[in-house]
Amino acid sequence: MDPRRSLVAGIIWLVIALAASFAISASIWAGRVAREIVVQQHERRLALETDQLASDLGQAVSARLRALHAARGTSVAQIFKRLTESDPDLGWIAATDLLGRVVAGDGRMSVGGSVAASPWFSEGLRGTWIGVIDTRRGADDAPLLGDLSAPVTDDSGAIIGVIAAHLTWHWASSDVARLSQTLDSRGSAQTLVLSGAGAVAVGPDEWRGRPWPGVAVADAPGFERLPNGQTVLVARAAVGTDGKFAAQHWNVQLSEPKDQVYQRANALAVRILWISICLGAATASIGALGARHLTNRLKRLTQSAAAVGRNEVARIEVPSGRDEVAQLAAAFAKVLDDLRQERTELLTLSSELERRVTVRTREVERLAEEARYAAIVRERLKIARDLHDTLAHSMMAMLSEVRLLRKLQAHDPASLQEELARAEQVAHEGLIEARTAITQMRVNAVRDTGLGAALGKAFDRFLDRTALRGEFSADPGASGFGDERAEILFRMAEEALRNIERHAMATRALVRLETVEGTQLTLRIEDDGVGFDAGVPRPGHYGLVGLHEQAQLIGAHLRIDSAPNRGTTVTVTLRMTPEVL
Repeated sequence: MDPRRSLVAGIIWLVIALAASFAISASIWAGRVAREIVVQQHERRLALETDQLASDLGQAVSARLRALHAARGTSVAQIFKRLTESDPDLGWIAATDLLGRVVAGDGRMSVGGSVAASPWFSEGLRGTWIGVIDTRRGADDAPLLGDLSAPVTDDSGAIIGVIAAHLTWHWASSDVARLSQTLDSRGSAQTLVLSGAGAVAVGPDEWRGRPWPGVAVADAPGFERLPNGQTVLVARAAVGTDGKFAAQHWNVQLSEPKDQVYQRANALAVRILWISICLGAATASIGALGARHLTNRLKRLTQSAAAVGRNEVARIEVPSGRDEVAQLAAAFAKVLDDLRQERTELLTLSSELERRVTVRTREVERLAEEARYAAIVRERLKIARDLHDTLAHSMMAMLSEVRLLRKLQAHDPASLQEELARAEQVAHEGLIEARTAITQMRVNAVRDTGLGAALGKAFDRFLDRTALRGEFSADPGASGFGDERAEILFRMAEEALRNIERHAMATRALVRLETVEGTQLTLRIEDDGVGFDAGVPRPGHYGLVGLHEQAQLIGAHLRIDSAPNRGTTVTVTLRMTPEVL
């Protein structure tokens, strides 16, 4: 199953990876969508249940108010009696006069006691009030929808007291329990009744009479955050009643913790994830089996090619069919046959080449002998140039002195002694030059120190010998050049400097060695001497001829710019490669 060694394994792993990626991506996307849908459904159900509870509460309050208005009389006690007879579902009930004294009741409030300081009394004088009056009752009749207080009027419509009653009826307890059970099996939904100002009228003791503390969450519509950090889903619905009570905007509120709201959605998302993973695993398994079946033909072709490579069989087995594997096997078989045919032809050609190599070897040996002879000829030419540059110049100077001595002997014997000393000096200088040439033939300063350093030393000796003013410059790239071509450039520079010394009558000389664009090496030698006409041939003088020969020997371009009384410039340009420089 190593994909680095098996194409089948690579395809199987690819199928598994694609199936897993698709399954996980699809499950995450579907889980997110399903989670949002479930949460939206939960929000709508909570809103519908809140509307139903508000409607039921409104109907109950309206029915009690209608019963209260129908039970008119001349006194509070009389109205109380009629009300208890006509509506026994009020649970406990009490009546007070305008001063807040309890004038009638079912025993929960002591008759004759004063409730003038109670909020329900003062609010009940002004209109209908919903809240919690009796906090001492047991668990069986705990306030689910709160208590009610309202003004009592006589036949003329004048307020003569306040009636307080507990809002219980035969379906209230089961209705609230059913709503909580529908929203959450653990009964985590909380039911509250809020006043028009947003205060909790019916609810837990710690919240009653205080504003609802929830703060809307900006990025989660319908959710509010409580001071303790808990986030709850909130739904509110106005309580619709008859008369003025509808204008007070009492609201029924159902809330449920966010964790409970998302629990079902998260469970559904997890279930979708597992289902997708299982489907992905099944898809990957089927895909792996299919890939293995489809690649069996390719595997057999690979085994056949390997057997041919080991010389176990002579031909590649071509499977039947017209698919890519069959075409590939046929192509391999044809290539193998062509290779065998070419191998036979190569063997024949190899024999012919061996015969030709034998013939060429003899020819190369002959050419090598000729090359050795050519090298000897080149060395002779080099020696001839060196003799010209040293002994020929010295012998010419000595010949001139001898001729001068003969003339002086005939016409001015007195000056003969001085000219003999001069001839001796010329002979001594020629001897020094000959020895220097021999030393240079034995010791190669150019290869040892580089062309730049060798030229610099030679130019310094030239200035010391001639007392001319001069300037030498060489860039770093050209100074290190030191192969056999550098030796020839050095010889050419020496010849040019000797010409300046003997013929130019100059006062200043300049030597510059530099590279141009990294591909050319330029040697430039200038003087401000008398110059000459470079186009006029000089039979018997081989200095310029030797310069041209040396330039041709290394493939360099030689240019001589000169004119009478305008000095001379010798420029040698050698084409190089950046690696050589």
